[in-house]
Amino acid sequence: MPGTETRMLITGGSGFIGTNAVEYFLNLGYRVLNIDIKQPQQKKHLSLWSQTSILDIEQLRKISLDFQPHYILHLAARTDLNEKQDLNEYAANIEGVKNIIRIANECELLRRIVFSSSRMVCRIDYIPQNPEDYCPPNLYGKSKVLTEQIIRESEINAEWLIVRPTSIWGPWFDVPYKIFFETIAKKMYFNISGFNPIKSFGFVYNTIYQIDKLMYAPTEKISQKTFYLCDYPPLRVNNWADIIRQGMKLPSIRTIPYRLITIGAYIGDLLMSLGINRFPITTFRLDNLITDMVYDTSDLEAICGSLPFSLEEGVRITVDWMKQDMFSTSKT
Repeated sequence: MPGTETRMLITGGSGFIGTNAVEYFLNLGYRVLNIDIKQPQQKKHLSLWSQTSILDIEQLRKISLDFQPHYILHLAARTDLNEKQDLNEYAANIEGVKNIIRIANECELLRRIVFSSSRMVCRIDYIPQNPEDYCPPNLYGKSKVLTEQIIRESEINAEWLIVRPTSIWGPWFDVPYKIFFETIAKKMYFNISGFNPIKSFGFVYNTIYQIDKLMYAPTEKISQKTFYLCDYPPLRVNNWADIIRQGMKLPSIRTIPYRLITIGAYIGDLLMSLGINRFPITTFRLDNLITDMVYDTSDLEAICGSLPFSLEEGVRITVDWMKQDMFSTSKT
């Protein structure tokens, strides 16, 4: 069992999932080191943070070898979808994972690495037949395909596995699902006539719980395997939106014709081309909203069992966090 001598290195621990991971493993009694170029979002995590780029191999080596982790959770990545032309702009994903593997092979006490990829190694309507069946919809997805291929082709001394977070939401989130919650809060969200897609989404506290279970699962169940991270069973988007609406004590959500919302989506595309990214709908987001997205989680369920938080609990926790976040932002 973990204790103060169990050391967890988390790359990207200042991001959304990373912030929750740092807090979770810290509460379990781990010694945690967060390697990130960005400052932690929680002040109490500052003492655990090393401002280090995963592209800086020498600094990465020094910090990691001084720490000598037992486990590595590799979350650091460029995750936006803004780059349209140059795959090299996602060097943090591609070269970053090469550096993590190099350093991992020098960490003598390392037992296991969890590499975080993305469900965007395949477009939303494409269900892969096996872990190496790819169909990325954008350059970010292509960078994650290369990341996975690099991992599988490398000699890695420690046990390893790949996780693909799906659409994760909860405290400390941002684009796009914070916008989803904010749009409901502003009474600007509408159900789309004729659509109520089913989705393998994940509440972030459940996601970190799943990572923890995978970190300690028997070797034969996880070694060199790939797992989608999401809640089970899948949710219905309209039902989820209604639970959020109820949690915010708002009136019922109205329904809008599909043709009308497509006009808003094209306006969103135009604004995004002008650098305005917080418009609630674009054609990409619209396609995500109306398309089913369900993944096989049978292997994950066999390892993790029941999840600690229900959909309703996740929404309540997230809404409460948003209220606190708005209050703290208004004070500053």
